[in-house]
Amino acid sequence: MTKTDASEIRMREAARADVSRVAELIMHGASVQKRTPGEIVAEAQDPVYLKAFDVIAANPYNTLFVAEHEGKVVGTYQITILPGLAERGRIRAKIESVHVAPECRGRGIGAIMMRHALAFAAEKGVGLVELTSHKARPDAHRFYAGLGFEQSHEGFKMALSP
Repeated sequence: MTKTDASEIRMREAARADVSRVAELIMHGASVQKRTPGEIVAEAQDPVYLKAFDVIAANPYNTLFVAEHEGKVVGTYQITILPGLAERGRIRAKIESVHVAPECRGRGIGAIMMRHALAFAAEKGVGLVELTSHKARPDAHRFYAGLGFEQSHEGFKMALSP
């Protein structure tokens, strides 16, 4: 598949109207649960995603971005700015929910999105960017390593609610 020219991709903050498409992209990228395309479209219409978007949009430390190609949302990521005391108060950013539409993968859109994320973080005074990637996604791990990210920590999580 041919690479996409960065000028062909428009990065912007997600709008409420993008929510169902963003939810679809996230579900397409989820390694844990396999769903049919119809199930994904139906699930993406659940109002819970709009509620979640409203919470993200109301928080000045969170931003949800989308990548557009020819007017269609083809990628997404969320970035959270994390002030803290560690390392003399160095501001961190966490990038998560990085997803590119299955039919657009391998065209360089993920790299465009990550360059955008790093530039956004730098504008916010961030000194360290971190992200996590599911253990079942070795291709994603190679992608992030190729961009200069290091696998420096072992991650843990615990679900507190469904």
